[in-house]
Order: sequence, then structure tokens, then C-alpha cells
Amino acid sequence: MIPMVDGHHHIWRQADLPWLVGPMQPRIFGPYEPIRRDYSIDEYRADIAGSDVVKSVYVQTNWPPERFEDEAAWVQKTAQATGWPHAIVAYSDFSEPDVRPQLDRLARYPLVRGLRMQLHWHDNPLYRFASRADLAADPVIRRNIRHLADYGWSFDLQVFARQMVGAAELAEDCPKVTFVLQHAGMLENLSREGGAEWRAGMVRLAACPNVVSKLSGLGTFLHRSDPAHIAEVMRETVRIFGAERCLFGSNFPIEKLWTSYSALVDAYRKAASSLAETEQRAILHDTAMRVYRIHP
Repeated sequence: MIPMVDGHHHIWRQADLPWLVGPMQPRIFGPYEPIRRDYSIDEYRADIAGSDVVKSVYVQTNWPPERFEDEAAWVQKTAQATGWPHAIVAYSDFSEPDVRPQLDRLARYPLVRGLRMQLHWHDNPLYRFASRADLAADPVIRRNIRHLADYGWSFDLQVFARQMVGAAELAEDCPKVTFVLQHAGMLENLSREGGAEWRAGMVRLAACPNVVSKLSGLGTFLHRSDPAHIAEVMRETVRIFGAERCLFGSNFPIEKLWTSYSALVDAYRKAASSLAETEQRAILHDTAMRVYRIHP
């Protein structure tokens, strides 16, 4: 069995997330009552039991922006106490005139390996997160992302298909930064036209050697885990990027709304089963270990 690195999971602490304790708000993944509570590292480890996951990466969960350091500090403390997770993707506001004071604060936490500020924007307000569609072209944001190279950190890139050209230009403007494309480009339009637009955007991004694709969150727009959909997205993404530039991510606990961890992993393993063992190992283990600089 090939060991796995979970390249995308969240641990929530409800007391620090006002949007979890306030009124229910519409979300991209639908009703979320079952996970509107603490999601502890102990629960996560119980979820992954038997799945052969050996390492994990925490990705920021949108704490209040001014508490970005508190989030990293809490996850670092959790890791010191339990041994999990093994890397942190933290948050900074890249729209600030100079992001480096925030980065300097995050540099105090040894597990920080990258940053995420979500850039995805959509005509559908439920799918919209960024303030506008073209943030990737903003000169301040580009300049700030370039600074990540000085820290040796990656940038988790979250965009929809229509934003991929601008995202590729961003990656080209920051050649020393590794970009981790979230959720394999967030394929939300499953029509023939939508699929063609997504593939064209993925090809454009793959032309940037500093972009890798994270195979995660593939139930987001279906509100279910669909092995056939997972297999199709994996097949196309691997064809475009190559397995050595793809990595698995569970997106737990979001995916816990409609599936178990073991069932999700089974779907990914089956989707990858036709690939060479070296390619499977890249997707499930090696790429995440390399990109997030996780020690064996």
C-alpha cells in the first residue's frame, strides 16, 4: 500500500470562528450543520484510521483576518502536542501595501510552509469569495506574492476556470514561488462548454513550471463524493500536468458532509489504479512531501 500525505485538511476550533457560531450562512458546499462544531485533531486522526495516511497539511480556515497569527500559533501548538499536522498553510492579506511584516510574524512558526489568500470569484454569489475577479492581476498582490520566495514558501492558488489565464500570468510573474492550484481548478460547470473552458485553463496553468495541482474538494459542487467524477478529473489533470505535479488532498472535514474518509480514499486509489506505481506514489505521497517540504 502506497503511503499517503493529506495535502489539504482543516482543523476547526469553534470558539475562534465567529461564522460557525452565528446564524447559518449559505456556503459553496451547501448546508453544513453536521460539521458546524469543533473539528479536533483527535477526530481527524480517527477519520484517517486505516487509510495509511502518514503526514498531513493544515490549510487556513478563514479566521478573522486580524487573527492570522493566532491561527498559525494554535496549529503549531497542536502539532507540538500531538505530532499532527506536519505543515501549515497560513493566511496573510496580500492586498496590504507590504505583506512582509505579516510574513515575518508567521516565520516564528516552524511548520509554516505556504500561504493562502483565496482569489476565486464567480458570477454566482454563493461561489464568490474574492472582492473582484481580477485580483491575480493586482500589482500590489503580485509584488507581495513574489516576496514568498524570500521565505521559501508556496502560495495555494484558488481560482475558477475563467480566472486561470490571469492566474497563469501571476505565476509567470512570480517564477521563484511554487503555486498549488486548489481543488484541481474548481470545475463547477459540468457542461461540455464548461469542461472545455476548464481544460483550456488547466493547460494554460500547466505551461507554468512552478504550478502544481491539488486533487481535492471534488465533491464541493456536487455535494456528494462521485468516484466517476473523481476519476475523470484525475485523469485529465494528470494528462495535463503529469503525476509528478499532482497531489492528493482530502478537504476534510468539508467532504465529511457526504462521505467517510475511507470511502474518499478508496475512490482516489481506484481512480489512480491504472497509473504506474511511481505515478500513484507521486500523487498520493511524493509531490506533497516535496512541495510542502515535509520531513520523512
